[in-house]
Amino acid sequence: MKALVQRVSRAKVTVEDSVTGEIGIGLLVFVGFRGEDTPVELDWMVEKLSGLRIFPDDNGHMNRSTKDIAGQMLVVSQFTLHADTRKGKRPSFIKAADPETANILYRLFIQKMKERDIPVAEGVFGAHMNVELTNDGPVTIMVDSPIEVNT
Repeated sequence: MKALVQRVSRAKVTVEDSVTGEIGIGLLVFVGFRGEDTPVELDWMVEKLSGLRIFPDDNGHMNRSTKDIAGQMLVVSQFTLHADTRKGKRPSFIKAADPETANILYRLFIQKMKERDIPVAEGVFGAHMNVELTNDGPVTIMVDSPIEVNT
């Protein structure tokens, strides 16, 4: 599982001229699932992102999490995070989970994040989306779960 995390002052997703998710200060999280991902990797990622300290404290150091600042999260499914571009000019997405599995993991990821009392807005799985954001910092971090998570 991969997540591309951006610290934002605002972000929104639009599908066919309709806003489906919008947040103020918080994290825009693009998530992509591998074919071999399980709820174990999902739990690891939820734990990591819900506590990721990338918001500034009073001294300007990255010491606060989304929850610490009463921030929000906008979660967007993005299988293209698993693009393999090592050969040729056309990316391969063979490592990405099939749509049915990815949708199950996406819904579960959002549910588990909400259980952490983080307000979550979301994109529309499988839809063509327009994403607007104001990256704060800029801060952009790639988080890749270990393939084998120690439990």
